[in-house]
Amino acid sequence: MKLLTLALATTAIVAASFTGPAGAQEKGTVGIAMPTKSSARWISDGQSMVKQFEDAGYSTDLQYAEDDIPNQLAQIENMITKGVDALVIAAIDGTTLSNALANADAAGIEVIAYDRLIRDSAHVDYYATFDNFKVGVQQANTLVDGLKERFPDAEPWNVELFGGSPDDNNAYFFYDGAMSVLQPLIDEGKIVIASGQMGMDTVGTLRWDGSVAQARMDNLLSANYTGKTVHGVLSPYDGLSIGIISSLKGVGYGSGDMKMPIVSGQDAEIPSVKAILRGEQYSTIFKDTRELARVTVGMVDAVLGGGEPEINDTETYDNGVKVVPSYLLEPLPVTAANWEERLVDTGYYTKDQVQ
Repeated sequence: MKLLTLALATTAIVAASFTGPAGAQEKGTVGIAMPTKSSARWISDGQSMVKQFEDAGYSTDLQYAEDDIPNQLAQIENMITKGVDALVIAAIDGTTLSNALANADAAGIEVIAYDRLIRDSAHVDYYATFDNFKVGVQQANTLVDGLKERFPDAEPWNVELFGGSPDDNNAYFFYDGAMSVLQPLIDEGKIVIASGQMGMDTVGTLRWDGSVAQARMDNLLSANYTGKTVHGVLSPYDGLSIGIISSLKGVGYGSGDMKMPIVSGQDAEIPSVKAILRGEQYSTIFKDTRELARVTVGMVDAVLGGGEPEINDTETYDNGVKVVPSYLLEPLPVTAANWEERLVDTGYYTKDQVQ
């Protein structure tokens, strides 16, 4: 009788492990490969996705590769080996994943490119991102607005250009969007690139490294601005902007009679928002990672459920092998005039985090 009772109890325990509460009945596992923790935005992206995927009934495997390409490849291969149901990948280098994605396809794993297009592979199912060309347009528009506001009588304005990492497909969209605004002004003689340095092959900043941007700005200043004033700098990312601002302040800009040049940015990282409030950085572009995570979770949920995810672009993102169906979110410019409305009132930051 005791043995029968024990057997029944054991059976009940085993059964409970398979028929537990809904939270234990996972829909599947999603592998999330992020590039680095060195940028606050990627930390926010990862946290948003883990929360929203788990709220939707998925388990997650979140990995950061710290901008090391072999490390990211190993992490993705490990996720494939462990049998994840879907991969969400923000690639460090969007050209290095072809073999890994072929393995994912062979294993029946869905692949979503997250905010960075994965190139040269037929095995990218969907792409979730922001309207990256518009990001560049907004950066340039805020730059021009700032030039008119701070240096109304200085035309032609002396401006220098910085690009993002050449191995990130988005960097070209940012640059091209910005130049769609700036090139006509250059052609009209209203903006002068004193260094003559233009084009992503010249102005790109590998791995979005702020120290590299600072060193290049140092060189630009010493080589081109003896007896001349720099009025603006196109920066595609806040981490670069902080390095550029350090360089400018190092030679006296922002003190005495030397007005701080207009410096753009992207990602609304807290150090840059603080710099905007100090009058050092003029603008940034806010990309709400909560919304990007929401779209990505919706894509995965639809695909794994046998449905079609919501997309709004089937033309823009050709990865060299295929046009990847995409969902593009709207970016928002942030300046000292609207930072509270866009960053605090939306719950993205608290006022105490910024001030």
